[in-house]
Amino acid sequence: MERIEADEKIEADDWMPDEYRLTLIKLISMHGMSEIMGALPEKEWVPKAPSLNRKLGIMAKVQDEMGHGQLLLRVTEDLLAPYGKNRGDLMQDLFNGDLKFHNVFHMETKTWADAGIIGWLVDGAAIITQTDMLRASYGPYARALKRICAEEVFHAQHGESIILALVEGTAEQKEMLQEALNRWWEALLMFFGPASKETTGSSKQDLTIKYKIRTKTNEEFRQLFFDKYIPRILSLGLTIPDPTLHFDEKANLWTYQQPDWSKFLKIIRNNGPRSQARLNLRRTSYENNAWVRDALRATVS
Repeated sequence: MERIEADEKIEADDWMPDEYRLTLIKLISMHGMSEIMGALPEKEWVPKAPSLNRKLGIMAKVQDEMGHGQLLLRVTEDLLAPYGKNRGDLMQDLFNGDLKFHNVFHMETKTWADAGIIGWLVDGAAIITQTDMLRASYGPYARALKRICAEEVFHAQHGESIILALVEGTAEQKEMLQEALNRWWEALLMFFGPASKETTGSSKQDLTIKYKIRTKTNEEFRQLFFDKYIPRILSLGLTIPDPTLHFDEKANLWTYQQPDWSKFLKIIRNNGPRSQARLNLRRTSYENNAWVRDALRATVS
């Protein structure tokens, strides 16, 4: 704790208490799996993108997200070493439901506007949390995030480009975008997690702040998201589907309708709209490509 308070970086081969190590494993493995599973909703739109340039753009984004996931699972592997586990064990944890992935990637992508919402707002929300963790006390994670955040900025610009094209398009296109925003708004609120552990019984945010892996609470991140994106959304002539939403000048924060946190718990337990379909796709891919891993292991040995 003295080293952390002095802003020193903890490295993979340093001694660390189990609480710190396990907090890192839980956070970074979930982040890594969310990058991998997060590529799947957009992958669904690669063959249906409305132009060749859009197809190339979303294919590049899917490739980046998979790369981010592999990078983060490699960081996690170093932390798992004392427990005799590796990334193969992490994949099995995902398939067994022991390792969760982000709530937004359990959702359906019904229209091309969803690809814009994911790129602009979901990735925008991710940038808010990840840039805060660029100063994380665990060095390998902080360094991995430098590359990831740089590429996420391009992803957000990709999403914004889709959004602007739809806003400036036909009435039907703008209506499609508004419908997508309406469907995604609750999931976007849930993105940052509940404001307090009383909602879920989890104290993860307390531990990550204690160990200076991040500096802000879930609610502080959500308020930063509102500050950045509510004015932008409204400037495009879109409506936010929350009649209670307003900025409280006296409290200096946004007041909003709370999402249904019981639904959040259901989703992250793999009972969301597309949870099982995406897990099955990932499981099939993992099993079908087992020969590649076997071949690599044989080469190394």
